[in-house]
Amino acid sequence: MNWLSEFVDRHKKSIIITFVAVSLVGVLLFLLTPVNYNMMDYLPEDANSTKALNLMQKEFDQPLPNLNVMVENVSLTQALKIKEQIANSDYVKEVLWLDDTVNLQTPLQVQDTATVETYYKDGNALYMVSVEDGQERTAIASIRNAIGDCKVSGSAADQATSQDMAVSEAMKAIILIIPVTILILILVTESWIEPQFYLLNIGTPVLINLGANFFRGEISFVTLAAAPVLQIAVSLDYAIFLSHSFDKYKKQGLKPKAAMRLAMTESVSSIGASMLTTLFGFVALLFMNFKIGADMGISLVVGILISFISVMMFFPALLLCGNKLIEKTKHRRLTPTFQNIGKCISKIRIPIFCIILVLMVPAFLGQSHNSYFYGSSEKTIEGSEAWDIEQEFGVTNSAVLLVPKGDSAKETEMCDALNNLDHITSVTSYSTMVSNKIPTIYLDSSVVKQFYSDNYARIILSSDCAYEGDEAFAMVESVQETADKYYPDSWYLCGQSANMYDIKTCVQHDNTIVTIITIVSIYLILLIMTRNWLMPIFLILTIECSIWLNMCIPYFTGSSLSYLGYLIISTVQMGATIDYAILLTNTYLANRKTMQKKQAMIKALGDVFGSILISAATLSLSGFCLNWSSSNEVVKVLGGLICRGAILAILMVVLLLPTFLLIIDSLIPRTTFHFGKKKKEELQNVSE
Repeated sequence: MNWLSEFVDRHKKSIIITFVAVSLVGVLLFLLTPVNYNMMDYLPEDANSTKALNLMQKEFDQPLPNLNVMVENVSLTQALKIKEQIANSDYVKEVLWLDDTVNLQTPLQVQDTATVETYYKDGNALYMVSVEDGQERTAIASIRNAIGDCKVSGSAADQATSQDMAVSEAMKAIILIIPVTILILILVTESWIEPQFYLLNIGTPVLINLGANFFRGEISFVTLAAAPVLQIAVSLDYAIFLSHSFDKYKKQGLKPKAAMRLAMTESVSSIGASMLTTLFGFVALLFMNFKIGADMGISLVVGILISFISVMMFFPALLLCGNKLIEKTKHRRLTPTFQNIGKCISKIRIPIFCIILVLMVPAFLGQSHNSYFYGSSEKTIEGSEAWDIEQEFGVTNSAVLLVPKGDSAKETEMCDALNNLDHITSVTSYSTMVSNKIPTIYLDSSVVKQFYSDNYARIILSSDCAYEGDEAFAMVESVQETADKYYPDSWYLCGQSANMYDIKTCVQHDNTIVTIITIVSIYLILLIMTRNWLMPIFLILTIECSIWLNMCIPYFTGSSLSYLGYLIISTVQMGATIDYAILLTNTYLANRKTMQKKQAMIKALGDVFGSILISAATLSLSGFCLNWSSSNEVVKVLGGLICRGAILAILMVVLLLPTFLLIIDSLIPRTTFHFGKKKKEELQNVSE
């Protein structure tokens, strides 16, 4: 590290200017980076609904119906005119209404009531509209401008709302976390100006990382909302390690340059270990089939690497340049040293350990039986436009089924079978709208192309169940089974419920992969760091216990949990909080060389509790800011889990891990790999 510290000291002003300049470029690039608000785009290419959507766009050049538009108090004549106005609005590809399902020349009183009331009820008209992907906001604005007062719902409306709020909510979360972080840093540092250097050090890498997303083409709205806050929270540790070491050597009388050289040498191993465990925790997200995990994983991996480089170059340069100002603004420490916390914990260690072990059984079982939702929201907000539409028409859910063209009799028979399925309210196809007895050559091509391409027949299904949930997934399975009966392995189904069904299938498979990769990769890193194969097991088990406790709370409170949030928090909580266990363990082993095991643990708890508390408080409050500021249910749930998880992690590390380490104390030398005689002698001293 001498060469790096010499380089930083020699070029400190240039380093500061470079990092600030790159961060400003990052802001400009971020403003040019597209944000993807459609979670369905992150399904794997081999998912049936993805294939169906691609095939439908290729064969029919028509997107899936993704917007419901309700207009109140209109006659049939007015409703037909409004349909035409909607169809002529910008980025609207298709509009389905009652006249596409029944013959309006026949009195509505003798038509099928359920079918009629799907589109027209009590003088209110409900249109199923297809708008171009990525143009949801513009399309809805154009529709409102064309027809006046109306109410909208559906995935396109949700995406439009996300587009309006994602950037503002991300900024709101960051704005909330900044004063919270400043307050924490003022409490734990001894200078009024030093917290500002901390903020520069953690904020600059965030801006650079946001700009780096430009070179990936786009980022998801989940990544935009969560990744910057997570990067701030998990990278604060690095700056704390270096700053505390720098202060220690300055208090010993060393000049700033020498103190920084020793601080960088001493803290690089701790910072590197913290960075690697966090990094590989996030790497596990890259292996998700549901690509939104990889999208966030890439952003976090790059962000952590940038933060590591920043704390080893930019932060030392800031401290060296601002050292005189730091010394002039010194104040007494505002928080206790926590040196006696070890004695307090030691007195209650055994009963707490027993209580935790007893709690782990229901916690493990409870977290394995959670109720999940897989989309961006699990409920319709009362008083919203979507709520008003549901109150009038019930839930309106559309899907498109594609089957091979050619056998009109089979198609008609399948449509009849589909119409008899639970929750299916209408089936719109050539056979239901025209007749399979009328050859297509006798009809205008504009009519035929709505239902037939060169290779496929398009069948539009309407249902009265929510986009996701047991009823929706059962309906999807029924449609799939019916289609497979008539067209084995040659059908394609897309729609909101079909997409949710594929997301469910995809992320449940991802759960096992992500968990295994996270645990194995972190275990291997800890194995290399500690040269011991036993200790990493208990370090990981400690954090896993905090994850089980965190995940079981929704089960026992009867609330649903975002499955995507569950997957991400499993990785984030492990990667971000394993540092606490590493810090306590390393400090305990260092003390153990000169102390009995109980005294070594008491001192270790006193030495590290303050640092762990700072990190956990920052991570927890970051999660709280995400939860409080976001209207997106995935981000909101993720924030709540992070907030609770950081608190539970520190509790497990200071209450559960010490007992684990004391129990295996005599086994540590026997399970450690010995490299050389000197190392062997050091390890033997631990057991004496």
